[in-house]
Amino acid sequence: MELRHLRHFVALAEELSFTRAASRELIVQSGLSSSVRALEREVGAKLFVRGSRPVRLTAEGLALLPAARRTLDAAAAAHQAVQGVRGLLTGSLRIGAYPVDMRLLPLPAWLADFSDAHPGLEITVRQAGGADMARMVAEGELDCSLLDPVPGIVPGLRVLPLARETLMVACPAKHPLISEGEVTLERLSREPFVETDPSWTTRMRTDSAFAAAGLHRRITCEVADWTLLINLVGAGLGVALVPPSCAHVAQAGSPDDGPVSLLPLAAEPLIREIALVLPAADASSPAARRFATYAQAKAPEHRL
Repeated sequence: MELRHLRHFVALAEELSFTRAASRELIVQSGLSSSVRALEREVGAKLFVRGSRPVRLTAEGLALLPAARRTLDAAAAAHQAVQGVRGLLTGSLRIGAYPVDMRLLPLPAWLADFSDAHPGLEITVRQAGGADMARMVAEGELDCSLLDPVPGIVPGLRVLPLARETLMVACPAKHPLISEGEVTLERLSREPFVETDPSWTTRMRTDSAFAAAGLHRRITCEVADWTLLINLVGAGLGVALVPPSCAHVAQAGSPDDGPVSLLPLAAEPLIREIALVLPAADASSPAARRFATYAQAKAPEHRL
């Protein structure tokens, strides 16, 4: 089985277009088609449903995709290992990004510094929900990712804690909660909520907390952006449980929106963890292992 056939197969599986996949692999479409057909002959099964727009993977193609990615990653790791002996780090680092305040973890500065130290390394960054990024690490689409490792989304992955912060209650500045003293989950359950997308790990933590307390809450807005969430709270559409770092950044960038107050949650605190997750040591790429060492050395022991 030739690596180039697997590489062309993965490109088509990810792009779902012969035109885009051929452009990505810098070959003509006919060459890509021939490569995929050769792989199909070798595995003895059709891997794509032809004639559909976009191109679709067959059940056999879906089954092959994770193994193909792992094979290509292993080949790249072998090359990087040889280069590592010579003190060089080449290839790629595909990292998942997480919305984190620069005061907590300065990821852009880290990546710039890491890139300067390893000029032969191509760094790409993707952003998605925490559960989706954990899945992408497990399936080989990402080499590592910063995320909140809530229980159940990181089985089989290595978790390296870097920072943490306590969630706080965000409400409009003149909300009655401010004068009521302690803010409990039971009290919050009587308020409309502004929330993040269900795939976000912070949302998973708040959902779990209310479920564990046997409480139901009414969610009026679901968004995928901390700034918009804080703006909606400031406009009076609901309250929210937020990381203080994200809330401060959102308010700093939106001076014309309604003011928002942050209140501590009474009793058991809700903690948002920030960790670097990557495959087990023997399955991680050299670039991911090197970045993990770098991140652990740089990460502050800090909580908000």
